[in-house]
Amino acid sequence: MQLNRRTFLALGALPVCHSFGQNGPLPEAPFRSDKSWTPLLNGRDLSGWRLDLGADKVASGTNEWFTTTSVSWSEESPQRLAAMEAPGGIIVNGLETRTMNLVTERKFSDFELYLEFMLAKRSNSGVYHHGLYEVQIFDSYDSRRPLSYNDGGGIYQRWDNGKGFGGFAPRSNASRSPGQWQFYHTWFRAPRFDAAGAKTENARFERIVYNGVTIHENVVCDGATRSAMKIPEAAANPLMLQGDHGPVAFRNIYFRPLPRS
Repeated sequence: MQLNRRTFLALGALPVCHSFGQNGPLPEAPFRSDKSWTPLLNGRDLSGWRLDLGADKVASGTNEWFTTTSVSWSEESPQRLAAMEAPGGIIVNGLETRTMNLVTERKFSDFELYLEFMLAKRSNSGVYHHGLYEVQIFDSYDSRRPLSYNDGGGIYQRWDNGKGFGGFAPRSNASRSPGQWQFYHTWFRAPRFDAAGAKTENARFERIVYNGVTIHENVVCDGATRSAMKIPEAAANPLMLQGDHGPVAFRNIYFRPLPRS
């Protein structure tokens, strides 16, 4: 993707609440001591990634994603992130933060994922395993209301005939404050299909750890969550990062296959 050099100021857009997460240093990332992990960012550019060209996004979507070496947040401009475009290992979602979603060219079956992200205040994004099943990224820091699928760490609801249903709230609020690096560590099992292509087993999150806290175990997803890619469920599909809901940055995106069972 060819991108113009520029200073980045991402404006927040959606009203959200805030959570009881802990700030401070992140735990040691598993890829640092185990060579079985494979990076999905090359530290230079967006090679290996493409835009989601779903029919409902082509007309209004633009590409604003770029790489950088650092990103910052300040209380003076809490609904923004700031960065300068440069070859680097951090990706940010652009000037307007209503950009298109970003998708891996690689496809995955059963896999373990580790990634780190930063949000501005009141920001919103998501990690779509197989491009279909969203783990919500959301500024839930200091929220005092009951947790729902819409909070940070939630598995988002499904959508059909203009109505939402289902979804899974995280067990606890592990969100950190805006401008802090946070992480997800997920274990995901793909849906299973027979020789005729009929689904015999639903997709499943074996476990999700959010900032060191286990927030889900053995959660079954019987279909795609809202705003998923326009692709069918399959034994292997890509990873998608949501880019159209507010300022977000990602770094240290690593995966490794899970033993198939």
